Amino acid sequence: QLKREGIDIARCTVQRLMRQLGLQGVRRGHVIRTTIPNENAICPLDRVQRQFHADRPNQLWVSDFTYVSTWQGWLYVAFVVDVFARRIVGWRVSNSMRTDFVLDALEQALHARQPSRMDGLIHHSDRGSQYVSIRYTERLAEAGIEPSVGSKGDSYDNALAETINGLYKAELIYRQSWRSREAVEIATLKWVHWYNHQRLLSSIGYIPPAEAEANFYQQQSGQTMAA
Repeated sequence: QLKREGIDIARCTVQRLMRQLGLQGVRRGHVIRTTIPNENAICPLDRVQRQFHADRPNQLWVSDFTYVSTWQGWLYVAFVVDVFARRIVGWRVSNSMRTDFVLDALEQALHARQPSRMDGLIHHSDRGSQYVSIRYTERLAEAGIEPSVGSKGDSYDNALAETINGLYKAELIYRQSWRSREAVEIATLKWVHWYNHQRLLSSIGYIPPAEAEANFYQQQSGQTMAA
């Protein structure tokens, strides 16, 4: 971020100043599994094979959910992420892990992105019962999206989605206690906007997801005009 603002400073200098001010970088917490696999469900193929790369938006989405402890009990937060620029395109907070709540996150993503059947979009998730449910897979088929599911009990098969969950927990949730669902929803809304528009990601060249997508469409527009 300092480099983007034209401030040339060494990493060691930043570390020294942070120590003097009593500041520490955010640390990731331990992963706790929330996936409940459905042993009886017929699972789609793993079309991703841990290759979390896309050449354009609406080529590959990944989905997962995580948990949040509040004074009123547990909450669950689902995200849908477009792999191309790691942009969060859908999310939802719920008091339960029912299929409805991950479907709501998917519906938000579909409304925001309006994917075309010509995009050949793939949706990847773990084997959680919500994601392999009949209602969820039917909604994917209705939208012309190919389902993809990782292997049982292997977090690496949905590593990108779990990385986003980890950032969310480390950068927002673990930094304070939470009184209510409303407080979590408001904070999550703000964090998602900040993440999409300001969070610098090394995997896309230390720029925010929204900027990476804007650059892609600008390049596509330039190529079309040149042709």
